[in-house]
Amino acid sequence: MREVTLPTGERVPALGLGTWKMGEAPRQQAAEVAAVRQALEMGYRLIDTAEMYGEGGAETVVCQALAEALRAGTVARQDLFIVSKVYPHNASRAGVQAACERSLRRLGLDQLDLYLLHWRGGVPLADTLAGFAALQQRGLVRHWGVSNFDLDDLEELAALPGGAACAANQVYYSLSQRGIEFDVAPWQRQRRMPVMAYSPIDQGALAAQPGLDDIARRLQATPAQVALAWLLAQPGTMAIPKAVREVHLRENLAAADLTLSPDDLAQLDALFPPPRRKQPLAML
Repeated sequence: MREVTLPTGERVPALGLGTWKMGEAPRQQAAEVAAVRQALEMGYRLIDTAEMYGEGGAETVVCQALAEALRAGTVARQDLFIVSKVYPHNASRAGVQAACERSLRRLGLDQLDLYLLHWRGGVPLADTLAGFAALQQRGLVRHWGVSNFDLDDLEELAALPGGAACAANQVYYSLSQRGIEFDVAPWQRQRRMPVMAYSPIDQGALAAQPGLDDIARRLQATPAQVALAWLLAQPGTMAIPKAVREVHLRENLAAADLTLSPDDLAQLDALFPPPRRKQPLAML
């Protein structure tokens, strides 16, 4: 598995499993638990979730899958990297701590490896940082970060006491959404702060992108794998595609082993040109 380096020097998997839209329908819970469990058996070690996903339902799905895998000896807790996120309206100094405690109960864990502010809200960033620092002091969170932050948000964050400790910024980033390459991604690379890419294959839309077929055939891969391999080849970039079906879980994992040639990369740049000016931050 490829890895990226956090600002602390810790190395974490570059490919993980996203859980957005899991935990929303009780009738689908068994299949979703099975999918997360299967992902762990295949070798996924990074799982991304949030209190927003299914209003805690996704965390409950992850809890059941983790508990089963840990009991079976499929994984050890120290080998996992579990990420969750706090709603902006819960991100006050006291609120972020209470929200984290609820997430940990739903996940059945004593500690999160990474805890993110899901997006900017009305709570001052300094208050959220104070809450994150308190969680670290209590041992409930190892790293903290942000999500859906544009460059001005990141600069404001970095200027605050303790702001330089931000471990990651999770944003919408894919072949079709390359706006962060103009400013956000270079800024983060200078600080060894990874980009966590959500919806890295546009919720599956890139799997049907005709222009990717030539490269996919050459590599004996799928268009979705090409799109994911391109993203994982970007410096300091992690990807967290959501998948439930076994075939997609396996395809996503195999994409991490694909190597794109300079000609492949040039062809992809022609199909999906990099930005030449500042663009609004893409969000879903």
